[in-house]
Amino acid sequence: MNEMNNRINGLVETLLEDYQGGRTIDEIRLSGQPDKKVVVDILEKLRRLIFPGYFKNEGYNTFTTRNSTTMLLEDVIYNLSRQIALVLPCREEFERVGCDAVSAEAERLTFVFLEKIPKIREFIETDLQAAYDGDPAAYSKDEIVFSYPGLYAILTSRIAHELFLLGVPLIPRMMTEHAHSRTGIDIHPGVTLGKYFFIDHGTGIVIGETTEIGNNVKVYQGVTLGALSTRGGQTLRNKKRHPTIMDNVTIYSGASILGGETVVGENAVIGGNAFITSSVPAGARVSIKTQELLYSFGSSKSTGKKDFENPDNWFYVI
Repeated sequence: MNEMNNRINGLVETLLEDYQGGRTIDEIRLSGQPDKKVVVDILEKLRRLIFPGYFKNEGYNTFTTRNSTTMLLEDVIYNLSRQIALVLPCREEFERVGCDAVSAEAERLTFVFLEKIPKIREFIETDLQAAYDGDPAAYSKDEIVFSYPGLYAILTSRIAHELFLLGVPLIPRMMTEHAHSRTGIDIHPGVTLGKYFFIDHGTGIVIGETTEIGNNVKVYQGVTLGALSTRGGQTLRNKKRHPTIMDNVTIYSGASILGGETVVGENAVIGGNAFITSSVPAGARVSIKTQELLYSFGSSKSTGKKDFENPDNWFYVI
């Protein structure tokens, strides 16, 4: 036992000494940091406010929509304003501001944000309609609300985007990364989304910060709307690095559309696995030319064409 204690004490001393390196990872703050669990809880309560008839208010026993809405709002106001107050000092203008001034600004931002809920609800209703209209596998809108990862990611993005526009640090990204971990869909809170946005399946989608997406856009799994290069690092901040997708565009699975000057025109269709780094005209259909397929059957080979001399080697893909 003494030997074990000595080894543990030795490791503690080693780590404490290592913590003195003055690096970013050595910083120890027991307060002043946002709480991820609380942020996720706020996000879920906002979802209940946006879909008042779909998700139960756990812990609340209420009998009217007014009571339920009041209790949810008070909960969100209290917790969101506290979390915003914790992160505001990340902004240079609040680094040396007193606690009272920070708290007052956090409360103001919270109310400004909550006033955006009707706008978020207006847009998410169109997204729900787009999902129902665009997916024959959807048997009801309830099914989409309860189970579609694309709608969850879009809703989270719309909530986070309003906080992002208000200049709230950290929290918007924490929200969208929670949705990313839950759905496999990575949408930066800076992304601008139009109405009737539909993500089908969704896994593996990446949409970068300065992407602009118009109305009635449909995106399938594995799509990347990204930057041409990030080698410039922080020098590229606040520059348009990601594409603009105009109205009524469909982007099929595996496509990559890159670059801040890249514009996909209205009514364009981008085929699966396309790699695009320049603008696409309105109404264009972009597709990858089918490559020749080779099939092997023991010692014989086929190019996918029927070999009429050896019908036993014919190969059909159904």
